[in-house]
Amino acid sequence: MVRREELTLPRWPAALDGLRVGVMTDLHSGVPYAGLGTVERAAEALAAERPDLVCLLGDFVDRRAMFARPIVPEDVAARLAPLAAAPLGAVAVLGNHDWYAGARRIGDALEGAGVMVLEDSAAPAGDDGLWVAGTGDFRVRGARVDRALMPVPENAPVLLLSHDPDAFPSVPVRVSLTLSGHTHGGQVGVPLVRRPFIPSHYGERYVAGHIEEDGRHLYVSSGVGTSGLPVRFLRPPEVVSLTLRAPS
Repeated sequence: MVRREELTLPRWPAALDGLRVGVMTDLHSGVPYAGLGTVERAAEALAAERPDLVCLLGDFVDRRAMFARPIVPEDVAARLAPLAAAPLGAVAVLGNHDWYAGARRIGDALEGAGVMVLEDSAAPAGDDGLWVAGTGDFRVRGARVDRALMPVPENAPVLLLSHDPDAFPSVPVRVSLTLSGHTHGGQVGVPLVRRPFIPSHYGERYVAGHIEEDGRHLYVSSGVGTSGLPVRFLRPPEVVSLTLRAPS
């Protein structure tokens, strides 16, 4: 399914009002129900939203899940390649399962498909002053938010990609919006049932959706695939289309 959200961000510039950001995360390709066909359908659904910028938030491949099947990273990247045709391109970070499955090859495959991979680094996007920064995976690499933001001019609008939302407490207020996945929305949409299984040090705090803390904004997508048991309940797979608005 496509989830469409409109977010008004306090420091978002008028020049970027209405920017459409496509978000896809946690494909976990290789697990049951998440083969190459699933990747292709998710990419087609997101492309149909005509995003200006595509942000891919990691866990492209999963080789640890129950009943996982081998899958070739280059085949996954080929299904995602059309997303790089967005006007501002496609940008990605890698997740913990990518590092378990061979992140260097996965990153090279994405780059070969025209997707920029960020690892505690940043790059400008378009001609209106927008920057996109990306952290290393919080659990496997350590999310160096300070290093990721180092190239970004102090007053520039910036989107920060972090696979794991547990990096959010260290994100400074100058970041316009942080985008994360990893939690799968708990995978089962029943709070008392899902709570012990949410892969976060903060429990339900960053489980899914739009979170605002101390003037800082985070959006967590529930993602496409599954981790552990191949089960979703009241948390359907999703790609997300965000429209970002400047304050009126």
